[in-house]
Amino acid sequence: MTDENELVCLARQGSEDAFGHLVSAYQTPVYNLAYRMLGNAVDAEDAAQETFVRAYTHLARFDPSRSFKTWILSIASHYCIDRIRRRRINWLPLEEEIAEADGLARPDPNPVTVVVQREQEKMIQDLLSHLSPIDRAAVTLLYWYDYSYEEIAETLDLTVSAVKSRLFRSRRAMGEILCASAGRTESDGGMRNAV
Repeated sequence: MTDENELVCLARQGSEDAFGHLVSAYQTPVYNLAYRMLGNAVDAEDAAQETFVRAYTHLARFDPSRSFKTWILSIASHYCIDRIRRRRINWLPLEEEIAEADGLARPDPNPVTVVVQREQEKMIQDLLSHLSPIDRAAVTLLYWYDYSYEEIAETLDLTVSAVKSRLFRSRRAMGEILCASAGRTESDGGMRNAV
């Protein structure tokens, strides 16, 4: 249709069609962010829907000098952080339909590849589940959306130095968990071999 700035302008003037185009453009990134933060498809769908409802109702507050993508992902990340804080959910492994929705599944995938991919995805979700909601959002925005430190700071209402600090601590914490897990696996294997 038109460029994003024009769509935002039209949507702010009440054009539902223009807002529909913005939803189409950002539904996958919003859903993916919510999924990485909340850990399951149902919660991610609810969060994505709520994000767009909130964006629509507060569109008059949008600052056109900002990036619409940053603004919409900021709404999504704050909503997910609030949900995590309220419910302290247990994370679930990725489901097959999520991989298909993300375009990761092939028509005839190799069974070994599928098993390895699912194990890696479960490991990532398990690692993320050990982080605070804000740290989880920062890691997700950095590694899945390639956001800069400045964009993460703007999205999460933090300073750049706070973002760097949170990411450093998160990487260190996830590394320690991986090392501890590898140590348990090696000792478990050693025990099995000795028996």
